[in-house]
Amino acid sequence: MNDVRPIRAKSGTNHEGTSAHNRRVIIDALRVNGALSRADLARATRLTKQTVSNIIDELERDGLVSSQEAVRKGRGQPSTPYGLVPEGAFAIGLQIDRYTTRALAVDLVGNVLTRAEANLPAGGPAKGVKVILDLVETVRRDLSGLAKQSERRLVGLGAAMPGPFGLETAGDDPWMMGAWQSFPLLETLATGTGLNVGLQNDAAACATAERMIGAAHGLDHAVCLYLGYGIGAGLILGGELYSGGNGNAGEIGMALLSPSGNATPLEHRAALSSLYEHLEIDPADPTVYDTVNNLAAKDDPRVRSWIEAAATDLRWSVHLIETIFDPQTVILCGGAPEALASRLLAAMQPLLPSIADRRGRSIPRLQLGMTDPWVVALGAAAEPISRAFDPRFSAILKDSL
Repeated sequence: MNDVRPIRAKSGTNHEGTSAHNRRVIIDALRVNGALSRADLARATRLTKQTVSNIIDELERDGLVSSQEAVRKGRGQPSTPYGLVPEGAFAIGLQIDRYTTRALAVDLVGNVLTRAEANLPAGGPAKGVKVILDLVETVRRDLSGLAKQSERRLVGLGAAMPGPFGLETAGDDPWMMGAWQSFPLLETLATGTGLNVGLQNDAAACATAERMIGAAHGLDHAVCLYLGYGIGAGLILGGELYSGGNGNAGEIGMALLSPSGNATPLEHRAALSSLYEHLEIDPADPTVYDTVNNLAAKDDPRVRSWIEAAATDLRWSVHLIETIFDPQTVILCGGAPEALASRLLAAMQPLLPSIADRRGRSIPRLQLGMTDPWVVALGAAAEPISRAFDPRFSAILKDSL
């Protein structure tokens, strides 16, 4: 007997005027499950077989899906699975950090095709904008050399930078990137590139990457605890990224702790910036990632002492996240080197009791996600793909993608 794997998919609707939503539902089902037959898609999405056939034909004409070799199941007629075409769409992601900017290009399924990075000069946007636009142009030009139809199939540019957004902050505040916060970034990028541009904070971008190809792939409820220069939480709730009323949902790094009665933001105690200060390392040094990774791998006593203190605060953060959001899992991810992140994850055990501590779990309460300095740029690139192709309620109100 053949094993029957469960197929995960959102429900489509057979009412008229909802073709855009149904297209997104089909694409999402293929992204989450891999190649599926028309019959499988109809059962999983609760759409009629005729609706699915019409959408598959349309997506095939648009170059977004293609048929694969027929598969025989049991004694019945062989079925033809359909899968996403990686070259069906492309997007560019841009990370703007305090000292570095990174850009990369991905295809429809999240493969990284080309990437580039540059140091950001001091002086904020006045000097940094040209560096950023030149970097995006470099990646875009390289993408054109790799994929002939990339310009026609380029769905947008995603940008990510540290939040929170829209707050009154001092221009020289090293935590808040105040000069960049008050700069019309979206308008400048859109004018400079001619692309549709979206903006999210680095924690949300990390969650977008995990949802596309990482530990949150196929999950409807997950929170990504982002560990970088600062700390944030990317919220995947009900299968969609939740950004809040002002794009600042999940800014857990600003939560105040009160050790010895002195209220201190979490990220001042447990983010990488506090480790750099503890080690007396310049965060602008281009070798800082490798330096910290090597120290963590060697169990350096200075790193060990920082981990012990940070793990206590991050353990409390996981408890708070689980209590408020009831996720299927919490994913520790971000720009922390893998050796450091792995040791930190181990030091956070045992987790504090919470509503997530229950029998029969198939997914761990806390797990390690991507630990890569490029993950924010990857998530930024995944955002235009998500915006164009993921099922959203707003898509039901539109006639086409």
